[in-house]
Amino acid sequence: MSTVPSVPHPLTWLYAPGDRPRVVAKALTSGADIVIVDLEDAVAPDRKDYARAATADLLREPGHPVPVHVRVNALDTPSAAKDLAALAALPGLAGLRLPKVTSAEQIIHLAQTTPPAAPGTTALHALLETALGIERAHAIASAHPSLHGISLGEADLRADLGVRGDAGLDWSRSRVIVAARAAGLSPPSQSIHPDIRDLEGLAASCAHGRTLGFLGRAAIHPRQLPVIERAYLPTEAELEQAETIIKAATTEQGAQALQDGTFIDAAVVAAAHRTLSLARRR
Repeated sequence: MSTVPSVPHPLTWLYAPGDRPRVVAKALTSGADIVIVDLEDAVAPDRKDYARAATADLLREPGHPVPVHVRVNALDTPSAAKDLAALAALPGLAGLRLPKVTSAEQIIHLAQTTPPAAPGTTALHALLETALGIERAHAIASAHPSLHGISLGEADLRADLGVRGDAGLDWSRSRVIVAARAAGLSPPSQSIHPDIRDLEGLAASCAHGRTLGFLGRAAIHPRQLPVIERAYLPTEAELEQAETIIKAATTEQGAQALQDGTFIDAAVVAAAHRTLSLARRR
């Protein structure tokens, strides 16, 4: 059984650049469910060594306010090998975010050759950012027990596919969601919304992501966190409906119809329990 430090139903994942320790420290108390220290895109090439050393200093001790994950550099680069050698065995590391994953073999190799501080203490998360990664989504998602999640890196994927409008990514989004669930993983979190000032656009995008089946979202600024959480928490109407469904299922076993005509069965009841579980975050 995994002993990875976890947050029940994490909804917010906040990125912070690894070469800015003060920003990382603020991120840890921002209210995010999980903080992702970024060693990849947010760090200039001439700052990689400093970012790695600063992150190692952070992770030498456990007991951070929230779980700390690290996005290492792309696995086919020399920087990735340095990242993994320096960080994988540190006790404060809860997860590794692996960018630009394109095959199950990459996950298997990493899980077998990069031991954490203790068995089961570091969760792997694969970021699918290319057409090839999307095509192999289920194979990647089911590659190894150490893999706890997959999600999209939409900026790189958008460039790879030549997509102009946001709707052009919906097929890839659904593909990743289905692959994750088919592999028994939690629903993926949405990719970042790049405009930190556009909170209305963020809210609308989260609402759309929720209809697709995402659960929560990565952020690049603390001001995005309450918008994401509000979008993914159940509404009062959804909460009331879930309570009605569970009460009815407790009273009478088997499939049935409520007074408003809503048909309920085991799957509907399970969804209602998930809704109530999310509501406990309030």
